[in-house]
Amino acid sequence: MSENPNLLAEQRRTLILDEVRRRGGVRVNELTRKLGVSDMTVRRDLDALARQGVLEKVHGGAVPVVEASTHEPGFEAKSGLEPTAKEDIARAAAELVAPGAAIALSGGTTTYALAHRLLDVPDLTVVTNSVRVADVFHVAQRTSGARQGAATVVLTGGVRTPSDSLVGPVADQAIATLHFDVLFLGVHGISAEAGLSTPNLAEAETNRRLVQSARRVVVVADHTKWGVVGLSSFAALDQVDTLVSDAGLPADARAEIAEHLGLVVAGEPETAD
Repeated sequence: MSENPNLLAEQRRTLILDEVRRRGGVRVNELTRKLGVSDMTVRRDLDALARQGVLEKVHGGAVPVVEASTHEPGFEAKSGLEPTAKEDIARAAAELVAPGAAIALSGGTTTYALAHRLLDVPDLTVVTNSVRVADVFHVAQRTSGARQGAATVVLTGGVRTPSDSLVGPVADQAIATLHFDVLFLGVHGISAEAGLSTPNLAEAETNRRLVQSARRVVVVADHTKWGVVGLSSFAALDQVDTLVSDAGLPADARAEIAEHLGLVVAGEPETAD
């Protein structure tokens, strides 16, 4: 079988993962027909997705991994998931940031991608409880030297989580004394019933403080986060002003979200008038 030249490995794996999650399992021969690639290519893709821990290989195919509501993947594990969607979301979210604003970025791989997009926005004050996000700005300043308009970064302190966020009483107390124009919030899960949720109880409390200190709350979350519920809810959808997601978000989810908050779909192909 000749390989489909129009699909990159990342695109194939996203399609495979969506199919597995949607149908509850899929066979290799079904994927070869759907994607127009060889059995060997599909098996390599399944191996890669299994190593990331997002599906389980079974004889002849794959099934979803059923995660406990308390399971919290590490930063590196999450970094490999939906990279194109995260970049699209980061690009769209960066357009919501005005020069001179005081903003907050929570922990997460999508906010990490957003931080890179904000390096050229002048005179920002950035509050973050993410070691990774703070490092983006600090590394940029070290490599380019002191420059006019560089961001002022406030790192909250606290206890480090598997996703490299700082949480707990120290972080909560620091955040409670601050006020920022916009909060960009990464989430473990989002649903109409549970709202925003995380598997980490301490992180839930820190995220509540972030939401309370923000004049505007923008959630940045790819389509795979919709319908996921972690152990602890920390905000209802009505407490969010805008969700920035990607083109993989299904139509029924878009309709449900639009009942509660504004929706920006990043990476959607433009249609001709």
